[in-house]
Amino acid sequence: MHIEFRHLRTIKAIHESGGLARAADQLNITQSALSHQIKGLEDQAGVELFVRRSKPMRLSPAGLRLLRLAQQVLPQVEALQAEFDGLRKGSSGRMHIAIECHACFEWLFPVLEAFRKDWPDVDVDIRPGLAFDALPALLKEEVDLVVSSDPETIPDVTFTELFDYNPVFVAAASHPLAQKEYIEADDFRGQTLITYPVERTRLDVFSQLLIPAKVEPAAVRQVELTAVILLLVASNRGVAVLPDWVVREVKYNSDYVTRPLTKDGITRRLYAATRSDDVDKKYVQDLISFAKREAVKLQSA
Repeated sequence: MHIEFRHLRTIKAIHESGGLARAADQLNITQSALSHQIKGLEDQAGVELFVRRSKPMRLSPAGLRLLRLAQQVLPQVEALQAEFDGLRKGSSGRMHIAIECHACFEWLFPVLEAFRKDWPDVDVDIRPGLAFDALPALLKEEVDLVVSSDPETIPDVTFTELFDYNPVFVAAASHPLAQKEYIEADDFRGQTLITYPVERTRLDVFSQLLIPAKVEPAAVRQVELTAVILLLVASNRGVAVLPDWVVREVKYNSDYVTRPLTKDGITRRLYAATRSDDVDKKYVQDLISFAKREAVKLQSA
């Protein structure tokens, strides 16, 4: 049998309306054309689909089987059509985000909450970009946006500036280095450095300070949560380097202090990397706007 969507719509319309005339009006075709369509479908099936002498017009057992198919398939087709309409109008889509900044999870959550309210039909997901190569995944369309502090020149990828931040040294108030005006690479010799569980090349303290100076701390302890890092630092179990906005976001504790890295400080910038073809999509632009707005709140806190 060659069953088309119009056949399923016809079966459903006749069942719901109870007659050919009303079904024809509902489908916006002539009654003659509808009768011809039914006859052709019955010829294909080799069985009658309707009990014609009944009033209202009833489906035969074979017709009821076809009706069940229509009731299963047509809602799915309509949902797919609505999804395509949303994609065409730009009101729906997919926003799978990879984060190469471990500390950015806490910053991103309120961004996504605001985004969700304005774009409920956009499928949002977060993947920790530190667990895989996020930028190649972006090109393969496995993710749609990458939050990164390391822009690269990649064909078909656009890096949009989000905000600047300063990595700062964090130590217990009683720590000897807390008395210094600023911290240099050599100050980390003999220290236990507490970091996120991230490759060294992706940690600002290593990429921007220690690796260039060829300085190695006495030990490196990896901790998943910012709050735990600060708890350990306040307990004088080690020192840390965190983005300034992260330290401000967590309720200030007088048991630890922050100091700039180097006399002039170190400034880093976060970017949103997207496929160039997606940059002009309204929901992509809105997400970036929400991200910048949240960053302003963090920096003014």
